[in-house]
Amino acid sequence: MVVLYSKSEIEKIKTASEVVKAVFKDLKNYIKPGITTKDVDKRVESIVYSMSAIPSSKGYHGFPGACCTSVNNVVVHGIPNDYVLKEGDIISVDVVANKDGFHSDACRTFPVGNISEEAERLIEVTKESFFKGVEYAKAGFRVSDISHAVQTHVEAAGFGVIREYQGHGVGRNMHEEPSIPNYGRPNRGFRLKPGAVLAIEPMVTYGDYAIKILEDRWTAVTVDGSIAAHYENTVVVTNDAPLILTLEDEE
Repeated sequence: MVVLYSKSEIEKIKTASEVVKAVFKDLKNYIKPGITTKDVDKRVESIVYSMSAIPSSKGYHGFPGACCTSVNNVVVHGIPNDYVLKEGDIISVDVVANKDGFHSDACRTFPVGNISEEAERLIEVTKESFFKGVEYAKAGFRVSDISHAVQTHVEAAGFGVIREYQGHGVGRNMHEEPSIPNYGRPNRGFRLKPGAVLAIEPMVTYGDYAIKILEDRWTAVTVDGSIAAHYENTVVVTNDAPLILTLEDEE
């Protein structure tokens, strides 16, 4: 069942979103060559707790990190570790904050120092595909209208769209209905209504979209070794333009 949140509940999700926004604002300057993904995780955890919130990912089905740190060919669910970021890497940081019982979820892919033109283009197209999809996050459209818009933009750029992972509802729980694939035919699935809160999250590969899960049972990597990018925001459906709660002011 898709939960439709009240105005007061949406305000609470908005407050949780301020925590996520603060994290990404900080990481823009923090992420650089020479730090580890575990350093990134500690930084995220510190900021979240400093704002009287809880990192939702930590302990979720046993996940050890306060965030997911996915580097280069890691698509999603990278576990923070001792890997030292180097010039030219890209890292996707997926953050979910729980404040007063309401969750907000977003992800950004950051460059580490100077990166290749190919990596820059992948990051940009992934971000663009989110905004193509979010145009359909309005009352009256269906979930797969978002999916189709994302896929169309990504594949027109020559990139791959991940099939196994998808967006979702978010609010009192980190993962709620509806599921939001990043591919598919339009005019299918739940018809969107005001008050639905969605985590829309294109995951895009430079090469083929096939993935495999590593032995840790979390880390998803591209089979062909190509790099991947991830862009996500928490979005509220209204009768008018959607409210993107986790969007930084300068974006």
